[in-house]
Amino acid sequence: MPLTGARPFRLRSFALPKPTGRPAKPPGLPAPPPPPPLAAPRSKAAGRISLALLKATALEAAILAGHLVLYPSGITQERRAAPVQPPPDAPRLPPDGRPPVLLLHGFIDNRSVFVLLRRALAQDGGRRVESLNYSPLTCDIRTAAELLGRHVEELCERTGHRRVDIVGHSLGGLIARYYAQRLGGDIRVRTLVTLGTPHAGTRVAPLADAHPIVRQMRPGSAVIEELKEPAPDCRTQFVCFWSDLDQIMDPLETACVDHPDLLAQNIQVTGIGHLALPVHPAVANGIRQALDLTNPGADAREKSGGLTVA
Repeated sequence: MPLTGARPFRLRSFALPKPTGRPAKPPGLPAPPPPPPLAAPRSKAAGRISLALLKATALEAAILAGHLVLYPSGITQERRAAPVQPPPDAPRLPPDGRPPVLLLHGFIDNRSVFVLLRRALAQDGGRRVESLNYSPLTCDIRTAAELLGRHVEELCERTGHRRVDIVGHSLGGLIARYYAQRLGGDIRVRTLVTLGTPHAGTRVAPLADAHPIVRQMRPGSAVIEELKEPAPDCRTQFVCFWSDLDQIMDPLETACVDHPDLLAQNIQVTGIGHLALPVHPAVANGIRQALDLTNPGADAREKSGGLTVA
């Protein structure tokens, strides 16, 4: 006997989902992480920097090899002819307006590093150029600065000039600055041009601290702290060339003079390293132009973008 009020039973059809090509995610499991993004291609700027660094390193190696060949020729001091003493009443020509230029080398080096720079400066007529060797056994910047002072006095007496210009590479620039700023040498030094000089100290090559003069070139050393002290009456003007690829300066800006009492222009050089600064013709041309100015520290203005030599 049929049941009353009951609905008849019917089969229903269900459509299966279409395959999507991906296996269904099991329930309860986290979603798989997205694939890692593709590495971005190296920028053109990074490529240019690497290429410039490669070129600068190759140039440094070539300069070092050439310098090792020339090094023996610069071990001895430069020979200087004894000046001829004219009669006291002999008429004299007016002295040339350009002061003589004294070249001062860097650490464990000698005057042979300035062969090309000296030739470039001497080609500009009317400029007397000499170089000074200080002993590779020098262990104190102050002592070397006193030696420099005696030589400057002798140079002024011999040439009849009241003042001189100095070009110092690396440690040589620091010795000359100490003389001018701390020993009263500003009365004799008109312009000091420094090339890759650690004015604020450098942290490079910590293993070299066994040498006392290297310790004096460290940030915070007694010598560096003395150079930070006030120098309101310093008359020497500074022109400082520093390179963006100088591997001896750490940090790079340590090769700049940053002192409120000193008149200084800092000129960035792009594309060469530490050893190339006293060798490269573009830098030599910049030095010659700076020394030709009446007020190099104020007028040796940096061109837009710095001095690019690469």
